[in-house]
Amino acid sequence: MNFRHRSLRSNLVVLVAVLLGAISALTHAQDTNITVSSTTSTEQSGLFAFLLPQFQRATGITVKVVALGTGQALDVGRRGDADVVFVHDQPAEEKFVAEGAGVQRVAVMYNDFVLIGPADDPAKATGKDIAAGLKAVYAGKARFVSRGDNSGTHAAELRFWKQAGLEPASEKPSWYRDTGSGMGAALNTAAAMNAYLLADRGTWLAFKNRQNLRIIVEGDSELFNQYGVILVNPKKHPHVKAHAGKKFIDWLVSAEGQAAIASYKIGGEQLFFSNARK
Repeated sequence: MNFRHRSLRSNLVVLVAVLLGAISALTHAQDTNITVSSTTSTEQSGLFAFLLPQFQRATGITVKVVALGTGQALDVGRRGDADVVFVHDQPAEEKFVAEGAGVQRVAVMYNDFVLIGPADDPAKATGKDIAAGLKAVYAGKARFVSRGDNSGTHAAELRFWKQAGLEPASEKPSWYRDTGSGMGAALNTAAAMNAYLLADRGTWLAFKNRQNLRIIVEGDSELFNQYGVILVNPKKHPHVKAHAGKKFIDWLVSAEGQAAIASYKIGGEQLFFSNARK
């Protein structure tokens, strides 16, 4: 082999090495950040602000959160505009996976819903039965604020009204206020109107502007609120950062992630209870 051929081969080797290094660096850069489409309750409760720095320290991966109602959060995943969805409406999550938009639904944690209302409870709805409480609100034509945003909480509210044999969202009575807003904004509206509404306990515990509101109904098994996490399908959206997204999911269900979730408290009260099933 003459000098020219040796030189050419040497240059090709160097070029390949440079290209492989560039591809490796690009892949690494892509794996250092992900987008998670989630609910307003996980953000406004302060859970993400508590968890994500711990996840970043453990993995070097940063997380951008897009906080919406569950229905909208799943739609973001369907469009491929997020790498992971972290929401709380199991039927909608299972549909998301069944249609091929997501890879697998993994249970992560739970808390519960609570019916919030005026401290003097003009509808006499206080108790441990959500259907009975809503029937009392309906009978008393007491002001009620609905998220009205296709969120997990909104879906649960509609389900509870149906269990009570009532459908104010369809009837649209003057006392039923459909806000189309997130949990925090809906709580602020209810506080301003001195009205009833359904909330997740985590956001309620973190909520500062309670004014004259208090918990009216809690403790009903129907109020159980499960959260799940799903990797957006990289076969449907090749740009999805599947490797980093899976690291996030794996961390959430790991002993470290589950302990972090369980340790998040406000005023000494635990907001979420880890229950990942391996």
